[in-house]
Amino acid sequence: MSRLRIADITARIAARETSAEDVARAALHRIADYDAVQPQAWIERVPPAEVMAQASAVDARVRAGEVLPLAGAPFAVKDNIDVAGLPTTAACPAFAYRPGETAQVIARLQAAGAVLVGKTNLDQFATGLVGVRSPYGAPLCVYNRAYISGGSSSGSAVATAAGLVAFALGTDTAGSGRVPAAFNGLVGFKPTKGRWSTRGLLPACRSLDCITVFAADAADAALVDQVATGFDPDDVYSRQAPESSTMLGARFRFGVPKADQLQFFGDAESAALFAAAVARLSAMGGSPVEVDIEPLLAAARLLYSGPWVAERTAAMEAILRDNPGAVHPVVRAIVQAGAGVSGVETFRGLYALQGHMRAAEALWAKVDVLLTPTAPTIYRLRELMAEPFALNANLGLYTNFVNLLDMSAIAVPAGWRQNATGFGVTLVGPAWADAALLDLARRYEEIAPMTETPPLDLTGRPQTVHLAVVGAHLAGMPLHWQLTSRDARLVARTHTAASYKLYAIANSTPPKPALIHAGEAGAAIAVEVYELGVEAFGSFVVEVPAPLAIGSVTLADGSVVKGFVAEPRAIDGARDITELGGWRAYIASL
Repeated sequence: MSRLRIADITARIAARETSAEDVARAALHRIADYDAVQPQAWIERVPPAEVMAQASAVDARVRAGEVLPLAGAPFAVKDNIDVAGLPTTAACPAFAYRPGETAQVIARLQAAGAVLVGKTNLDQFATGLVGVRSPYGAPLCVYNRAYISGGSSSGSAVATAAGLVAFALGTDTAGSGRVPAAFNGLVGFKPTKGRWSTRGLLPACRSLDCITVFAADAADAALVDQVATGFDPDDVYSRQAPESSTMLGARFRFGVPKADQLQFFGDAESAALFAAAVARLSAMGGSPVEVDIEPLLAAARLLYSGPWVAERTAAMEAILRDNPGAVHPVVRAIVQAGAGVSGVETFRGLYALQGHMRAAEALWAKVDVLLTPTAPTIYRLRELMAEPFALNANLGLYTNFVNLLDMSAIAVPAGWRQNATGFGVTLVGPAWADAALLDLARRYEEIAPMTETPPLDLTGRPQTVHLAVVGAHLAGMPLHWQLTSRDARLVARTHTAASYKLYAIANSTPPKPALIHAGEAGAAIAVEVYELGVEAFGSFVVEVPAPLAIGSVTLADGSVVKGFVAEPRAIDGARDITELGGWRAYIASL
């Protein structure tokens, strides 16, 4: 499936090369086909007859001579944004209600000719950057379904990246409209707070929330922004935009975090892709300026370690009181903590934030725009299920501060990892730099076109590899989680051929063995054999530290599988434990 572009659709409809009905019919077919593989993208679909009725009305308006900037473009909305007649669930069925009025932003898009096809999945109550905290299932990265899609606007990103819709609305409080864009190779535009009306948005943190857009490119994001922008007197958080905005010239200064503040959590590919993005921006005429982002990171820590978690508690107060069991346990653990935040703590947090805002304002005297990774790395689904808190926090390292500090931002694709997951960078500016950021993103796309995307992962049936483990990765041992987080399946508990020696490596933490082929001088050693997908196996191998390695191990039945082996230096100072027959026996002997 190829991606849809608003500009292409509207141009073809205006030229009478197609109709909104044809576009809608094709979108419904694509959705049906993709749902057979990944139905988790959706929570509620608009009935096909209603979709076609919307499209027919657009065609009638075009025939009558109206110029509609979004004519016939199919779109989806995150299911924490109200659509009259459809339930709003926030991914919590017990919370669902049917609004009587459509959110202001959606109404503006439909008035401009866009055709709504459905409501998308999300981390429950928009709490998370992962896309796995939903009773409706976990939408996954469209190019490698072993990996997360990112969240909380998971379904919106998947629907856009898979070519089911031309664009989708998400929301962004801490990065939810940017992280999924990066993982799926999309543009994710987060406007200035108050630029787009939030009337009809179920709040997460009401003072910080923004409605955002996922699109194939910056030009399409700009089209949506032109329609969605507008002061809403009925939204108390709506703001009047300045009459004009300053655009960046051919020469500009862009901030880059200090080298010791760049963190990729061991993801060398992400580090290399970010360096390439810095080089591209320099080639565009930008001058990189190393900046201290510690004040921004300090502000970010307030979001979940400060009083702002209480704002989430306020938004969910009734269901936490009346039906806490209906709330996803990870979300509940996060949000219930806000109930204990005092007024004194709240004011202390506000004072601290004001200091960080003053430091952020000083940043704009040094640079015109800030360039950061959108997310430092990506994780597999099983990894997030095994460690839901810390890994989620890692993903928000470069996003959490933006709304707190009243900044605008646009995430743009910046390349692909070898596992076919997307890496992105974010252009960050002060409030009301939206037009300048959209234009700079368009210029970035010209010098770094992302026209080639990996094929969609439509099988869900990866090729597998059998791996023999002999020590710390055995079930119940300290590193076994590295297998379970990759969804490894136990195939057999068996022995090697009678040709190996086993050593306890000296000074290894946690304790690890070395398996050495010894021919006739060897013995049979107990092993466990696991089955992993090819991608999971590859990521596992990357993490194996020297002097250990992955090679080929012969089992007792004569079959050969991949398994742990060791370099000769591994036995320097090591204890020969071959006679014990295996690592479990050795551990039991200590």
